[in-house]
Amino acid sequence: MSNSFSEMSPYPAERRCHEGGVGRQQREARGAAKGGGAFGYFEVTHPEITKYTCAKMFSAVGKRTPVTARFLVMAGENGSTDIMRDPRGFALKFYTEDGNWDLVGNSFFIRDPILFPSIIHSQKRLPSSHLKDANMVWDFFSLRPESLHQQTWLNTLANVNAEGETAYAKYHFKTDQGVRNLLVEEAAWLAGADPDYTLHDLYEAIDAEQHPTWSLYIQTLTSQQAVKETLIAFDVTKVWPHAKFLLKEVGHLVLNKNPTNYFAEIEQLAFSPSHMVSGVAPSPDKMLQGRLFSYPDTLRHRLGKNYQ
Repeated sequence: MSNSFSEMSPYPAERRCHEGGVGRQQREARGAAKGGGAFGYFEVTHPEITKYTCAKMFSAVGKRTPVTARFLVMAGENGSTDIMRDPRGFALKFYTEDGNWDLVGNSFFIRDPILFPSIIHSQKRLPSSHLKDANMVWDFFSLRPESLHQQTWLNTLANVNAEGETAYAKYHFKTDQGVRNLLVEEAAWLAGADPDYTLHDLYEAIDAEQHPTWSLYIQTLTSQQAVKETLIAFDVTKVWPHAKFLLKEVGHLVLNKNPTNYFAEIEQLAFSPSHMVSGVAPSPDKMLQGRLFSYPDTLRHRLGKNYQ
C-alpha cells in the first residue's frame, strides 16, 4: 500500500496527519493562562437600559440569558498560584438570540494599544534567567504615569437603541458577596499550601449551592456629552465621576453550574471584544480598537484558525 496520498505529494501520510493537528497540544495562553470559570445566567431587573441599547438580552425585565464566566490572573502561568500580586481580569460570554456577545474586562495601565505587548512582556520572565523580575515590572509602570490608577476596567462601548441613537457606556459588575482581603502573611502561606485557593472558593461555593452573584450597573454618555468630556470619555485609565454620571442598575449575574470538563468547556473558550451583537458597537476608545484585532490574533495562535 502506498505511503502517500498520491504520487504527486512529496509528504508521507504520517507527516500530513501531524501537520493537520493530530496529537497537537493546545498552546498555553501568552497572557491570562491561569484562571477558572463557571456557568450561569444574567437576568434583567430594571427596564431603563432599553433606552440605551436594542440588544435583545436587555429587552424585558425578568429576561434571562445563559452566560459563561472566566476569571483570570494576567501574568501567572497555568499551575501558578492564583493569589499573587497580579493584574486581575474576567470575561463573560452571553449566549443571546442574535449570537454570542463577549464582554471582556482586564487590568490596563495604558491608553495606547501599541504598548499592549510591552505590558505582557513586563509581567513575564526574563529571557536570560527565566525568572520574573520586579525591576522589569516597575520600569514599565514608572515610564507610563497613567498606570498609577490601576484597576480592573472595561473599555467604553457604544450602545445603540431601537431609534438608532448612540450612547457610550461603561459596565460595572459589583459583587454581592462583599469584599474580603488576605493579609500578606496569609497570602504567602496559601501560595504554597493551596495555589488554587480562589479556584477552590468558586468551585466549592457553586457545588454547595451558595451561588455567587454580581449586580450590573452602567454609566452612560450621550454623543454630545462625549464631545465635552474628551479627557475621560474614551480613556480606559480614567474614571467617569460617579456623582456626575450616575450608576444605573440593569440586572444581576448568577453563577450556578460548574464545568464537568474544564479543558473542553472553559480552557478552549475564545473570548474576544470583537464578538458583538446588534445594539452593541465599538467606541473610539483606542485600547478597545487595538483589542478588536489583538484578541482574534492570539486566539488563532492558541486555538487554531477555526476557533470560532
